[in-house]
Amino acid sequence: MTNFTNFADLASHIAASRGNDAQVETYEGAFLEHDEMAKMTIVDPAEKAEMPDPDQVRVAVEMMMATMFDVLRDTRMEEFARDLAWGFANSFHVVAKRIEGREDDAAKKLGDLARNYDPSESYAFELEDTQLLCQTLQGCREAMECMRDHAAEVYRVETGKPFSPVRGSRVSSALTASMVDARDYLASRARERREQFAPEGPVVAFSGGQVWEDVDLLWDGLDSIKARVPEMILATTAQAKGCDAVAHAWAASRGVKVIQFRLDKSQGNRAAFVRNDRILGLKPVEAVVCEGSGIQQNLAQKLRQAGVPLHIVRLAHQRIKQGA
Repeated sequence: MTNFTNFADLASHIAASRGNDAQVETYEGAFLEHDEMAKMTIVDPAEKAEMPDPDQVRVAVEMMMATMFDVLRDTRMEEFARDLAWGFANSFHVVAKRIEGREDDAAKKLGDLARNYDPSESYAFELEDTQLLCQTLQGCREAMECMRDHAAEVYRVETGKPFSPVRGSRVSSALTASMVDARDYLASRARERREQFAPEGPVVAFSGGQVWEDVDLLWDGLDSIKARVPEMILATTAQAKGCDAVAHAWAASRGVKVIQFRLDKSQGNRAAFVRNDRILGLKPVEAVVCEGSGIQQNLAQKLRQAGVPLHIVRLAHQRIKQGA
């Protein structure tokens, strides 16, 4: 038995024994050092600081997530492991968004400098300093998003459900599929990083009720659509349970990007119908509507009127009877 005196040695040992090529490649791509100097804030001077070792970070994230499930499995606390693991994954997401906000501020300043050229030496110094700040923050954001996506993938494997933050989008690296909030999608035409927030491809609309048992029926149906439309993007009504939750789990498993149309509560009683109109506005090439409420009936009617190929899945089609 090998004895380890520090985590770095343990992490290196585990990384070597659990090598996952896709994951290793993703971490190595996210933890690149574009410059030997780093600058974290506009006021702090640049300094030499290396990125952490990607293999050690990968092992740390996996141990953090998987150990919680292992320790609580088969105990009375097991049902809380999912909530704890979601919190871990969400903490990476929250920190990544904070870094992104600082990066956006630095990019705005860089744009202002570029538009107001000044031949002075002080201007050249400030421009170079701001460029380094943007580059450093971009690298930190990409590394944090990589850690979040890895944590999200462990969460998905352990729970069978994709990790999704309460608000906003989670645009992802190659590890997992993106889940994009509809507001980000609709606003993204004027943003940089457009492809992350407005992924291009044929849209397949999906909606269903909050009570559903036959997971395989929906997975098989979505698989058949993906076979016909390989580059499909799934647009859902973003409910946390029932049919939409099944569709989100399928998308995460298949690497399909998702646009989540959450209810806009400012619309009052019309919110669900406005959401249906916004989904229709994406001009879906195909749609799946599972039997649910009048909201699903309204969406199905609008899809038919628009001539969208439509699959209606009824509760009676399930191979597992409700309440059985």
